[in-house]
Amino acid sequence: MTAPHALTPRLALLLSLPPLLWAGNAVVGKLLVPAMPPALLNLLRWSLALTLLLPLTQQLWRERSLLAQHWRWLAGTGLLGMGLYNALLYRALHSSGPLNVTLIAASLPLSMLLVGLLAFGVRPTLRQGLGALLSLLGVAVVISQGEWQRLHQVAFVQGDVLMLLANLAWALYSWLLARAPKGLAHWNWADLLAAQALFGLVFAGLGSVAEQAAGAPPVQWSGTVLLGLLYIAVGPSLIAYRCWGLGVREAGPNLTGFFINLTPLFAALLSAALIGSMPRAFHALAFALIAAGILVSSRR
Repeated sequence: MTAPHALTPRLALLLSLPPLLWAGNAVVGKLLVPAMPPALLNLLRWSLALTLLLPLTQQLWRERSLLAQHWRWLAGTGLLGMGLYNALLYRALHSSGPLNVTLIAASLPLSMLLVGLLAFGVRPTLRQGLGALLSLLGVAVVISQGEWQRLHQVAFVQGDVLMLLANLAWALYSWLLARAPKGLAHWNWADLLAAQALFGLVFAGLGSVAEQAAGAPPVQWSGTVLLGLLYIAVGPSLIAYRCWGLGVREAGPNLTGFFINLTPLFAALLSAALIGSMPRAFHALAFALIAAGILVSSRR
């Protein structure tokens, strides 16, 4: 793993795209929840994403032996990033709203620091701790809508617990991305993501089979469902995962994790846009706090 780069405007834009697209994933996923079981939705999402990825691959089929050589890393990232995280997210949306889900996802910086410390022996710095605090204050502003007395009215349900588990899975996935095998270093992004998706689809398929065996309702196909599937396969999957992978490689897992705090802000703005409501002053305050957390944690 190379030394993390300094935060530049290009890197900030690169790391801001995934939370924007994942905020849209939570909103669209909530719309698709009544029409499709969550594990099947995850399976179809990555099946379509892999279909779109395959024409972009170069070394994957010519160097199939590397799949067997590095299967543990590929299986681990596929399980955590494709098979587990998204299935838990879509399942969480059955009982939680998109804002709640993205707000809990905003605790990712803490999960990143915790996983880095316990699993990889990387001690967080004082600046990273202060940055996490500032960013979480920004999330609290979104939750309370600028009125702190609202915080005690926030209720957490089963989906929120599932999202906490998803957070830990994503944190471990991100740390593993930063420690990709050297034997795969010459593969391009499409080869790596496609290989992870191949392994991830095995776990996603098993989850879908178990879901159907438990009596999942049939899919309610419509034009809206097809458009939603296309969006989550292209935006939150291909584009967001590509940007996230680049960001982890250039900035390191800890700093990258702070950008996930932008997701609830984007989710609030997207939800507001759907009902025609304009952004309010507390959105600007939340963005300022989250941005301050990112800047503080990125300084050396």
